[in-house]
Amino acid sequence: MLISLDWLKQLIHIDKNAEEVGALLTGAGLEVEGIHKLEAVKGGLEGIVIGEVLTCERHPDADKLSLTTVDIGTGEPSQIVCGAPNVAAGQKIVVATVNSTLYPTGGEPFKIKKSKIRGAVSEGMICAEDEIGIGTSHAGIIVLDTDLPNGTPAAEYFGLNPDEVFEIGLTPNRADAASHFGVARDLQALLKTPATLPDVSAFKVENTNKPIAVEVENTEACPRYAGVTITGVKAGPSPEWLQKKLRAIDLSPINNIVDITNYVLHELGQPLHAFDADQIKGDKIIVKTAAEGTPFVTLDDVERKMKANDLMICNTEEPMAIAGVFGGKKSGVTEATTTIFIESAYFSPDYVRRTGTAHGLKTDASFRFERGTDPNMVITALKRAALLMQEIAGGVISSDIVDIYPNPILNTELSLSIERAHQLIGQHIGTERIKTILTDLGIEVKGETETHLELSVPPFKVDVKREADVVEEILRIYGFNNIEVSEHMGTSYMASFSKPYPEDVTDGIMDYIADQGFYEIITNSITNSNYYKPAGDAEVAGLVKVLNYNSEDLDVLRKSMVFSGLEVLRRNINRRQRDLKLFELGKVYQQLEDGTTKESRRLALYMAGNVTAESWKQPGAKVAFHDLAGVVQNVLRKLNALDYETQPLQPNPYLKQGVAYVKNGTVVAEIGPVEAGVTKFMEVKEQVWYAELNWDYLLKKYKANLVGEELPKFPEVRRDLSLVLDKNVTFDQVKHIAFRTERKLLQDVNVFDVYEGDKIEQGKKAYAISFSLLDKQQTLTDKVIDSTMTRLMQQFEKQLGAFIRK
Repeated sequence: MLISLDWLKQLIHIDKNAEEVGALLTGAGLEVEGIHKLEAVKGGLEGIVIGEVLTCERHPDADKLSLTTVDIGTGEPSQIVCGAPNVAAGQKIVVATVNSTLYPTGGEPFKIKKSKIRGAVSEGMICAEDEIGIGTSHAGIIVLDTDLPNGTPAAEYFGLNPDEVFEIGLTPNRADAASHFGVARDLQALLKTPATLPDVSAFKVENTNKPIAVEVENTEACPRYAGVTITGVKAGPSPEWLQKKLRAIDLSPINNIVDITNYVLHELGQPLHAFDADQIKGDKIIVKTAAEGTPFVTLDDVERKMKANDLMICNTEEPMAIAGVFGGKKSGVTEATTTIFIESAYFSPDYVRRTGTAHGLKTDASFRFERGTDPNMVITALKRAALLMQEIAGGVISSDIVDIYPNPILNTELSLSIERAHQLIGQHIGTERIKTILTDLGIEVKGETETHLELSVPPFKVDVKREADVVEEILRIYGFNNIEVSEHMGTSYMASFSKPYPEDVTDGIMDYIADQGFYEIITNSITNSNYYKPAGDAEVAGLVKVLNYNSEDLDVLRKSMVFSGLEVLRRNINRRQRDLKLFELGKVYQQLEDGTTKESRRLALYMAGNVTAESWKQPGAKVAFHDLAGVVQNVLRKLNALDYETQPLQPNPYLKQGVAYVKNGTVVAEIGPVEAGVTKFMEVKEQVWYAELNWDYLLKKYKANLVGEELPKFPEVRRDLSLVLDKNVTFDQVKHIAFRTERKLLQDVNVFDVYEGDKIEQGKKAYAISFSLLDKQQTLTDKVIDSTMTRLMQQFEKQLGAFIRK
C-alpha cells in the first residue's frame, strides 16, 4: 500500500520528516518497507531559492552583463553576474545557489559553481523559466510577486515540493489503515495531533429532477447502500493536482469522474462507483444475487458467467456491476456521460471475497471490502465525491441521498480489565495513558470503575473483538520499544508439554533416517486429482477438493504421499540421478462419507535404483524389499513399537504387493513396490520401493520408558529346525506359534534359509529356522532343551501341518 506524505499533511499536521514518520508508523504496526521520493520536476528544484536583488549595475567589462548583489537569506549578500535584460534592483527573483544542479527544459543538466565572469566573481545564477525546467521561456529572468522571505525554497513558491511516498506492508488485520485517513488516525494517537476529515458541509441538493430509486433484496450481502445523482457533468481530463495525487500512489489517471472515485477511495478508505445514470434502465437500482450462469461483460471487455451467490448491482432489466468488485461495460463513464449516479455502500466481506476469488478479480475496492470497510464512512465519502465532481466536472446535485440501512452495524461493546491490560503489556503505564490512547484511536471510553473500562469499539476497527485485541491497540501506540525488560523475567503461567515431547522424538527419527543415507524432501500438500482417477471412482470420491484452485494441476489435497515422492523421483531420474533414497514427513487428507475431512501425518520413504553403487570391488545391487524393510523395522524399534504383526498387504491401488505392519488392529506401516502402471503413468523409469508409516498413531502410542536389565549369567543355546510347509504359510505365523508355545525360555526366532524347488513337493516350501533359548536362573540341560523343541515341533505339526526334516 502506498501513502503520500503530502496527502497525509492535508488530513493532519505533521512537523516531522519522512524518516521520522516512517519510524513511528513501523513501530505502530504499519511497517514501512520503503520511502520513495517523487519529484514534480527533475531535480525537485533543490538548491534553488527565492532571492531579492539589492543592487544592479552594469558590468564594467561587458555591456550586456549586469553585476548584482542578491539577498538569498544567508545573512551576507551574494554577488551574481546576470545577462538578462530585465534584471533590476528591488526584484524578487529565483536564484540557483552554488553547488545546486539545474535541469533545463530540453537541455543537459549542469552544476552551479562559484566562478569569475569577465573578472567579476559570480556566486550563483538568477534563473529564467527554461533554465529550471518549469517552462520554455528564455526571454528574461523570472520576476516574482511574493512576500515570502528570502531563502525560501522555490519549490514551495511554485507548489512543486517533492513528495515522499511510504510503501507500507499492510497486514490483513489492519483494514482500518487502508487509506490516508486511516494512517492519519494512527498518527493522531502517535503525534497527539487531531486528524481532520475533509469538510463536506457545503453539500447541498440543488434539485430532485433525477431521482434513482434503490431496492436491496439481499441485506445480508449488502447491509448499507447509498447513492446520489449529479446532472450536467462534463467528463474529461482531471486537473493537474488530482493527477499528481494519483500518480504519487502509482495510479494512472483515467478521467475526472473515475479519478475522483479513486481519490476518495484512497483518501477515506471507502470504495465508490460512478454509473452513467442514463444507462440505469427504469431509473432504479436493484441489489441482488445473480442467477447461476448469468453472462456479464465487465469493464475489461471479458464476459463472465456469474455464480449463484455473486452480488450484483442491477437496473430493472440487467446487471450493471459486480458489487464491490468490478463495474460493467455498459454502465461505465464515457466522454458522452452527462449524468452520474454515485454509489457508496458497505458490502459483506464474505460475499466480496468469494466472488472476487471465483472470478480471479482483485481490485482496490475488493481489497478493502474483503477486509471490512467502515459503514459509518459511507455518507461522508459520498458527499466528498459529489462536491469534488461539482468542483472539477461541473453539474448540480439532482437528487436526495438515498440511504438504505435497515439494520445499522453497532459498535462492539467490551469491558477492559485494567489489571489484565497491564499484565499483558508487561508494564504499568497508568489508566489515564490507556484512556488517552484509546480515545485517540477512536475507541470510546463509556464508563470507568476502579478495575475496568467500559469501551465502545467502532466498526472500522474490524479486528478488535476481544480484550486482548484492545491491549494490542494500546501497546502498538505506546510502543513496543518502550516496554522495559526486567532483569528477573517471570511468568504466572507456563504451558505444559507432553513428555516425551513429540517433536523431539520426530527430530530423532528424522536424524536416524538421514544417517541411513536418505535425503529429506518437502513437497506440496496440494496435488493433481488426475493422479487418483486410474484407481477408480471410490478413490476419487475420498479426495478433498480445493474450491478456489489457481491451477488444474493443483486442485485437491493429497490422499497419499506416494505421488509427491514420485514427482521428485521423476525429476531426479530424468537428470540421471538414479540411485535414490528419499523421505518426507507430511500430511494426507481424506473426505469421509459424513462430509467431514480427516487429516493425518505420514512418514514416507522411497528407494529406487541401486542400494550399493557399482565399483571395482562389487557389482551394483538393485534395491530389494529387505533394504527398505530394515529401515522401517528400525524406526518401529526406536519408537518401541515392537509388538506388531506382519500381514500380507491388503489390496492397494498404488502398491503391487507387500507387507503391512499391524499393531493392536491398526496398520502402522506398509511396504511394497509401487505398481508398474503407476510408475509408468508418472513417467518414472525405475522400480520404486515405497513405505508409509502412520506417524500420528506411532507418536501417540510412543512411550519413552526404558528398563535396564542385567546381562544374563548363563549361556544361550541355539537349535535349528527345517520345516516343510504349505506355500501360503508365512514366517510370521511360525514365529507367533513358537512364542505362544514357549514364553519363558524362547528369546528369538530367525529364518536363515527358504527353499522352493524340485527337491520338495509342489506347493510346499522349506524354512530353515533357528531358535535361541535362555534360562536366566540356571544353565539349560539337554533334557529341558529337548523337551522344549519337542513341544515346538508338535505345535508346528498340529497347527501348520508342518513336516519336520531331520
